[in-house]
Amino acid sequence: MQNKYLFPLSFAVATTVASLAGAEEGNPALTLITNVHIFDGVNESRIENANILIKDNLIASIATTPIEAGDAKIIDGNGRTLIPGLIDAHWHTTYAYTPASVLMLNQGDMSEVAIRSMTGAKETLLRGFTTVRDTGGNPFSIKKLIDSGEYPGHRILPSGPFMSQTSGHADFHSVLENPRSAGSELSYWEKNMMAMVSDGVPEVRLRTREILKYGASQIKITTGGGVSSQYDPLDVSEYSVDEIEAVVEEASNFNTYVASHVMTDEGIRVSIEAGVMSIEHGFFASRETLELMKEKGAWLSPQTMKEEDMVWDSPVSAAKYKQVTDAVANLYPMAKEVGVNLAFGTDQLLDASKAYQQSGYLVRLGEWFSPYEVLKIATSENARLLELSGPRHPYQEGPLGVIKEGAYADLILVDGNPLEDLSLVGNPIEAFDLIMKNGAIYKSELD
Repeated sequence: MQNKYLFPLSFAVATTVASLAGAEEGNPALTLITNVHIFDGVNESRIENANILIKDNLIASIATTPIEAGDAKIIDGNGRTLIPGLIDAHWHTTYAYTPASVLMLNQGDMSEVAIRSMTGAKETLLRGFTTVRDTGGNPFSIKKLIDSGEYPGHRILPSGPFMSQTSGHADFHSVLENPRSAGSELSYWEKNMMAMVSDGVPEVRLRTREILKYGASQIKITTGGGVSSQYDPLDVSEYSVDEIEAVVEEASNFNTYVASHVMTDEGIRVSIEAGVMSIEHGFFASRETLELMKEKGAWLSPQTMKEEDMVWDSPVSAAKYKQVTDAVANLYPMAKEVGVNLAFGTDQLLDASKAYQQSGYLVRLGEWFSPYEVLKIATSENARLLELSGPRHPYQEGPLGVIKEGAYADLILVDGNPLEDLSLVGNPIEAFDLIMKNGAIYKSELD
């Protein structure tokens, strides 16, 4: 099934080169998109019969009257709906397309991971996800090559290696390697900044500083058990309050924030009270804890997972996954009622054949929200979350997730109106007739 999401790049590369040629010669590259209905990422009503001018990589003007644009490349939208590029707030660039046998069983190397991930980034972009918040792994070189324009892919706000205590969600050492002495040799994946085990306040400070030095936009820790890890049941709490507060302080010193993988109500509450600003998953949160999160201005970033979405070889992981998916249907309505800041992310990992589910997870959010609410969450709301990175946010030339003057030209032309038919965003190969990122066209089905 995943093969239908493998897009040819010949058009994308040619168009990207052409669109940047003018800028390289010192003249702005101009693209005029006419005759479109615009969902701007914020307002429910579309801007009808509009025209939009892109200058280089930013939106220069939007009008419902003709725009004079000289020798601009003109694209006739022919009544399609123009929406902002989608944002996935919980994506793993270096895990999504890498098999579990490579990552978790230490049977591969970083070169293999990089090749799979670079190819995967192209597929993710061509599903319309122009930006991701990467919540664990080492996508730094991939980000560099994408941002330079050398390879097609999505924008990345990297967290670097996610970090846990010994026996936590990031601990993939075998029990046969225990006991490990303090300051023992780092594993291959730790040396390659894919995941990190750290214990005690001095060490978590050191590792946090190293990750920030590497270029992280935000820090990701784990303060509770996880599905894919083998030694931490979902009910456990990870990291002491002192350790969490130390990570938060170091991130704050760099003017950014901490996101935490945690599912239990107690673990969420402890994390929020220690200063964590983004809760990843949070499936077992109580109403009282969600209200605390709302009071603190924190974010909830769950996933619309169902039991049939993943097949686990490990019976331990399979049992934990069922606990999680059983809780999903209770969490979303409660989060909506409380009004907590809600992000959209998908957490696809360890199976390239499942990565296409990213689009389906977005449509599934429609079980609890209107199409307008879903699209707003996946665009301007997710962009608000990314802004917590402050000066560590790598894309500051314009806002993301919106269509307005001065914003990045990350745009999708949808054949139809996704505000009425949300299923359109779940079928990007047929419904997305144009995908633009940073002013460059990566897919076009237009004449």
